[in-house]
Amino acid sequence: TAAGALLGNAMAGLMVGAVLELLALGMLPFGASKYPEWGSASVVGGALYGSRFGDPPGALAVSVLAALLTAVVTGWSMVKLRRLNASRAARVRAALDEGSSSAIIGLQLFGLTADFVRGGIVTLVAMLLFRPIIEAVVAIWNSDPVLSRAVVVTVAVVVASGATWKIFHSIPRARLLFLAGLVVGMTLLISG
Repeated sequence: TAAGALLGNAMAGLMVGAVLELLALGMLPFGASKYPEWGSASVVGGALYGSRFGDPPGALAVSVLAALLTAVVTGWSMVKLRRLNASRAARVRAALDEGSSSAIIGLQLFGLTADFVRGGIVTLVAMLLFRPIIEAVVAIWNSDPVLSRAVVVTVAVVVASGATWKIFHSIPRARLLFLAGLVVGMTLLISG
């Protein structure tokens, strides 16, 4: 949403963000699992779709695809960053064992800075790579814009429904909690 808003098209950024959230429901990041990193990907998708004023046919589909590809690469870069952070922590292990606050603060600042740089580089490279591709694809995409958006939203809803179904069958009282959240959400929506 913020990426779209920076380009003057917050609703486009919100649309990509909502689609990516629905797709991300199928991938729960627990423990040491490898998963896509959605932060940089959502910035890329929101900025690419947000820059397509007038909502041309195919813009949402190609922007979401670019975001998904970015998410895979950024997920890989997160694994590399974790390894770098672990090696730095191993080098100052003795100071950490002694409870050195400067060692802890140094590791935290390094990790945060490295993650910021990693995310910035991946986002910049993805934008430079995908922007001309999206312009070329949108220029030749001939289907109805409503139809192309509907296909993207339908795929996202199907993925989210599958993830929700999996949760409903594996977590006790998940249906009850879901219904309670739905009622509270609808109440807030109606009363607001």
